[in-house]
Amino acid sequence: MTGTFDAEDDLPRVPVPTLAASAEQFLAWSEPLLDDEQRARTRAAVDQLLRPDGPGPVLQAALEAYDAEPSTHSWLDDFWESRYLGRRDRIALNANFFFLFADAAGEDDQATRAAGLVLGALDHKHRVDTETLPPATRKGAPMTMEQHKFLFSSTRIPGDEQDTARTPYTVAWPGPSAERHVVVLVRGHAYRMDVLGPDGTAHTAEEIAEGLRAIRAQVGESRGPGVGHLTTKARAEWAASRRALLAEGNEAALDALETALFCVALEDEHPGDDRAVGKQLLGGDSANRWFDKAVTFVVLPDGTAGINTEHCRLDGTTVLALVDGVLGATTAEHAAALGARPLGVPAASPLPFAVTDERAADIAAAGEDFARFTASVATQLVVFDDLGSDRIKKLGVSPDAFVQMAYQLAHVRAKGFVGATYESIATLQFHHGRTEAMRVVTPEILALTAAMDDPGADGTARREAFDAAASAHVRRAQECQAGHAPEQHLWELSLIQQRRGGELGATEPLEVVSSPGWTVMRDDYLSTSSAPSENVRVFGFGSTSTQCIGVAYVLLPARLVVHLSTPATVGEEMERFATELRRAVDEIVALLQGR
Repeated sequence: MTGTFDAEDDLPRVPVPTLAASAEQFLAWSEPLLDDEQRARTRAAVDQLLRPDGPGPVLQAALEAYDAEPSTHSWLDDFWESRYLGRRDRIALNANFFFLFADAAGEDDQATRAAGLVLGALDHKHRVDTETLPPATRKGAPMTMEQHKFLFSSTRIPGDEQDTARTPYTVAWPGPSAERHVVVLVRGHAYRMDVLGPDGTAHTAEEIAEGLRAIRAQVGESRGPGVGHLTTKARAEWAASRRALLAEGNEAALDALETALFCVALEDEHPGDDRAVGKQLLGGDSANRWFDKAVTFVVLPDGTAGINTEHCRLDGTTVLALVDGVLGATTAEHAAALGARPLGVPAASPLPFAVTDERAADIAAAGEDFARFTASVATQLVVFDDLGSDRIKKLGVSPDAFVQMAYQLAHVRAKGFVGATYESIATLQFHHGRTEAMRVVTPEILALTAAMDDPGADGTARREAFDAAASAHVRRAQECQAGHAPEQHLWELSLIQQRRGGELGATEPLEVVSSPGWTVMRDDYLSTSSAPSENVRVFGFGSTSTQCIGVAYVLLPARLVVHLSTPATVGEEMERFATELRRAVDEIVALLQGR
């Protein structure tokens, strides 16, 4: 049997793009969104990048030298640190993402469902720790499993200029976590509960459920200090609050939270339909969250459940693998795999937070601010019960290309123009691979959206335009999946210039990252990502800018569920997009059926 991480060192490395290749792609990717004057300025910036005596070649050489160092896993190692840990705004709702789980038969009681999730997660952790979790494959080829090391006992730590991540499998914390506790969040209270015995044996599901009920009974109707509110603040502000907490005697409480295997949030209310539940999973009562925690299972009173995930060490594919592992077997099967046995009701105790008057005011202000922020976000669900990947394939098109073409057509009709669009592409076939940034808009998409609303275009012309746009989309996605894409490469060159420009003699900033092509191409109107799993009802995340619609979709063989999120100030535009998306899907289906 191949161990979980056995293939990692044999996986190919992410290729370092050449300057010429990234320059050519960048121009091609940005030009459909630019006018003539913007194109000219962007080309001039690219000329500077390629100039033999300019900063580009020097920075490229530094990147290639870094990639060649024995300790480097990928030329993107530093990039990921800057991209995720360097962001300074709040991560709650802005960066964390959620999955709403499919219902579990017979687990419609909150404590019972939560206990099942705990045992399922412990089973997944045991398989990772013992390296018996089979490595994921694509077309028979192994993929990286590195991120599975950071599912448990992992916590993001706020910093003034850049955050850090406190995780196992690091120099400071070698190997898997040996922690035995989770943190249970109820009504703003935080409790430590040991779900593994002293020898690492798991409690039974019934015992864990009883432990959760005992915590709820002890809390009663009281409201706790809600220290989790602080994790919703902008990162530098949260760093200052965390320092104050430490100075005020909260080392033990913070340590328990940061080293816990994961959090379990027990909610008081069920807000309604799946859209409302999704918004609760995305933001919810921040007194009952620790948004810096890698994994938080959220369970509603009727057993409805989901997960909120911090993004710095985890991408959606890894969290989806966890969800499939947890929900792909019964609680009894997980218990048997773990060798769970009666140990008594798990020990649980409230975390000893000492909250001064000043900190209480800080916590309250953070909670009020986040409540206003969540209220300023509009969400919507668009569900297609009669359309899925099986039906789309029968129409002779890539399912992902189909939905992306529908998004483009809907956006044009809702807002009157084609807007910059991001799609996340997994690169897990590489050593320590994560994702690549794909920019969706192509000249073929401009032609398609024009043809679909051109009264002079007949069905044949529209089908030809669709086929050309879908084929261009598939080609670009394949290039990104192979690691041939410009954005992250140019971004990292710019970051090297900022970090080491003086040392390298590259004091001239890269004009390409301030060019119209860069700013327009990356100013998203649609930010899209998919999560195909029968165990997930809804996948969602926040928008990335003031005009952006976050488009998270679950594309299954027989169903498509699209979660939309945008600032409420442009909520009407999102509602028009949702309406136009239904029309676009119907029109494209009819068009392709008429071949």
